Amino acid sequence: MRPLRRSARPVVWPGVIERYRAFLPVSSRTPVVTLLEGNTPLLPSAALSKRLGRGATVFLKYEGLNPTGSFKDRGMTVAMSKALEAKSVAVLCASTGNTSASASAYAARAGLRSIVLIPNGAIALGKLSQALIHHASVAAVDANFDACLALAKSLAQKYPITLVNSVNPHRIEGQKTCAFEICDVLGRAPDFNVTPVGNAGNITAQWKGYKEYAARGLIRARPVMLGFQAEGAAPLVRGRVVPNPKTVATAIRIGNPASWQGAMAAVVESDGRIEAVSDAEILDAYSRLAAEDGVFAEPASAASVAGLLKLARAGYFRQHPRAKRGGFTVVCILTGHGLKDPERAIASVKTPKVLPPSLSTVAKAVGLA
Repeated sequence: MRPLRRSARPVVWPGVIERYRAFLPVSSRTPVVTLLEGNTPLLPSAALSKRLGRGATVFLKYEGLNPTGSFKDRGMTVAMSKALEAKSVAVLCASTGNTSASASAYAARAGLRSIVLIPNGAIALGKLSQALIHHASVAAVDANFDACLALAKSLAQKYPITLVNSVNPHRIEGQKTCAFEICDVLGRAPDFNVTPVGNAGNITAQWKGYKEYAARGLIRARPVMLGFQAEGAAPLVRGRVVPNPKTVATAIRIGNPASWQGAMAAVVESDGRIEAVSDAEILDAYSRLAAEDGVFAEPASAASVAGLLKLARAGYFRQHPRAKRGGFTVVCILTGHGLKDPERAIASVKTPKVLPPSLSTVAKAVGLA
């Protein structure tokens, strides 16, 4: 057999800091801490495109394929690199799960200690296990996320540690690279960018990314920003803090978003909107993504798809100037992998019955006979 011919030297993805260094607050003195995050796929969804009709093309930006399984890695590579540059010896975060997973992994990579405050009983085990396996110091606090974040801020003021929640501006800087990648693949910005909203750093960062690409002349137009919160955790929709947020989508179970002003600015400047979707709508979208697109995303991710379908049913796209003539593009951000919350997946399906090792019995059970 003839050996395979050696191809040209493969192009290795360098991580978001090296790929977008010119757009980020780093210098030659910044030690780059990376797990080669970013470069997540932009998947066309035939099922969602068909549901919208009118020549719509819907893409899924699957952020669950980042190293720790969520979009948080984009911001964490920058925040951790800057923490190391500042000679920090430890980092701290409050988290409903994904931030703790990312912070603890990147801290381990950087050789820093990580400290995590979680609301007791309000974090999916898939995410908690990540923080623990990376040897984070985890404290379960008898309070919700907002109280945990307030406590984390106080600790960061009193002790020489770096807070790496999205109140840290370096997190937003890294997260904006999601918008850069979308534009790089499409060759322009989408007409509509649809994203879940919890602590609101994501929609804030994505809008910042689109604005920066437009300012450099890399795209001609910016998208309409559409954000969706869970009905039981929708402070931006209600216009007031929600003291006890409730939703099955634990990653967006936040009643007082840290990036409230940034999110509202994104909506106003893009002529977009932030609305709420029910848990039933979220779980329906969650199941549809898995069954129709082969994409397993955590429930919070599905809020973007739930919102897209809700707007479509209400006739939003038939009436919008960018969409009513047809041929428009939509990108739904899927913020985290479904394995972040395995309990929810198991609760959403029927577990298989145990059968005897009989050909006829098994064939009948799986619908072949």
